[in-house]
Parts: sequence; C-alpha cells; structure tokens
Amino acid sequence: MTSRYQSVLRPQLFNNHTIVVTGGGSGIGRCIAHELASLNANVLLLGRNKEKLEHVQDEVIEDGGRCDIFVCDIRDETGVKRQVETMLKKHTRIHGVVNNAGGQFPSPLESISKKGWDAVIGTNLTGGFLMAREIFKQSMAEHGGSVVNIVADMWGGMPGMGHSGAARAGMVNFTQTAAYEWGHAGVRVNAVAPGWIASSGMDTYPDEFKKVLLTLPSAVPLGRLGNEAEISSAVCFLLSDAANFISGTTIRIDGAASQGNTAIYPLAKAKNSVPFDGFHREVPSKLFQNKKG
Repeated sequence: MTSRYQSVLRPQLFNNHTIVVTGGGSGIGRCIAHELASLNANVLLLGRNKEKLEHVQDEVIEDGGRCDIFVCDIRDETGVKRQVETMLKKHTRIHGVVNNAGGQFPSPLESISKKGWDAVIGTNLTGGFLMAREIFKQSMAEHGGSVVNIVADMWGGMPGMGHSGAARAGMVNFTQTAAYEWGHAGVRVNAVAPGWIASSGMDTYPDEFKKVLLTLPSAVPLGRLGNEAEISSAVCFLLSDAANFISGTTIRIDGAASQGNTAIYPLAKAKNSVPFDGFHREVPSKLFQNKKG
C-alpha cells in the first residue's frame, strides 16, 4: 500500500479550501474524503456514526491530511442548521459540499412500508436538500462555492428499489433547480450518478440479492464494475476551478450500462478496460475480490 492517495489531479489543488463530505465514514464518501485531503483540502466529515467518522479522520491524519468530524442526522433540520453553524464558527467558510450520505434496501414497491419509504426519501433527498440549503444560506450565498450531489442511475426506473429511484430522481431535479437559482451567487450545483460500484457496501446486502449482484458485470459494456476512486475523481473535478462553467449537470459513471438493453443488443465479451487504481486504502467488496472482470 502506498502512503498517499494517487489522485490524477494536480497537487495542492484545494489549498485553503474547506469541503464538507456527508456520509464520509465509509464507502464512496470515505474515498472522496481521502482524495480531497490528499489535494490539501480541509475535510469536514459529517454523519450519524461517530466511531466510523473518527476512524476515517484517523486515516486521513495518518496520511498527512486535515480532517474534522461532526455528528448529525441530515434528516434533522434543526440539527443540520446547528452543525453548519458550528462548522462555520470553527472554519469560517465552506467552499464545497459533497452530498454523499444515502442508503436503501432492496424491495419491490408493494412491500415497502410508509416508514421504509420515508426513511429512504429522507436520507437520499430531504437530507441532501437540507445540507445544501443551509450551507448556501450560511456561507455560499455570500462567498460562492460548489455542491456535488451523489445520485444513482434511475433514468429507466429502479425496479426493486423504487424508493431510492424516486429520491435520486428528485435530487437530480433539485440539482438542476439549485444550479439555476443559486448561480447568481457564484454557486455551482452538479451531480454524479454512480453505476455499479464494487465497494464494501455490496457486502451488506442479503445473500439472495448478492446472487444478482454477481451477474452485473455481464450487463456492463466495459465488462466490469467500477470502483470508488472512479467516482471520487469526477467529484473532485466538479469541485475544482476547472469545472467553473459546469453547473446543473449530472455525470453518469457506469461503464455505459445505462445506454442500452442487452435483450435487444447483446454485449460482446469485454476486454481492455482496467479500473483506476488511485485509492491506497480501498476496501473492495469481498463479493468481487475473486471476480475482477
């Protein structure tokens, strides 16, 4: 393992920038936190599990980065307001926010209870809205900044996860609306839609669903799943000055899986696509450790 994140972006890119990452205690959020810190950002992690946040904070500091943590349920409006206030008292200004916190569970629509529906909508849509709104009102309305929302490939529906699909579709529309309404303040709002990413989060699904997951590479034109670093690099680009005229857009990172239908156009055997190996502390899915393509 190398001692530092191997970002493709130039060193010191985020000098003097303070960037919030929600859900930064694991998975894609953890990876984004590490890449931002490697580019000299002051990273503020926010989530519900203090122990997970502290673990990532220790990793970042051990690697020579800067990281602070804040514990909050993003669905709690009062809590979000207070935590953003606390962040700004300690760090003066917030230059960027990555709305990464999310979660869902596999279920057909007919089996989703209102409680389950509300929980997924609250985490994946309402919470992201509350974070972005408060950071805009308390910092970015005056100073400008960049918001990146993590969504999902829901353009063809999300059978088996309709609650998540509805929330992500709402977040894409929020991204477009906020980009238009907040552009006058120099605030850019974009989204990244990961496809199938072989992160440790896949190991948390039920065994029956894991059988489905193992079939996914055969439905991707590039013939493999993505990794966390391939999401993080796009997020960091959108946060950077190089993307200063990009706002209101969503980047799909899915190996072209969303662009066709295998029933109509069967895929040829894939070759040549190699994952980007940037994250020195990657924890890949155990499910795919022996299935690299």
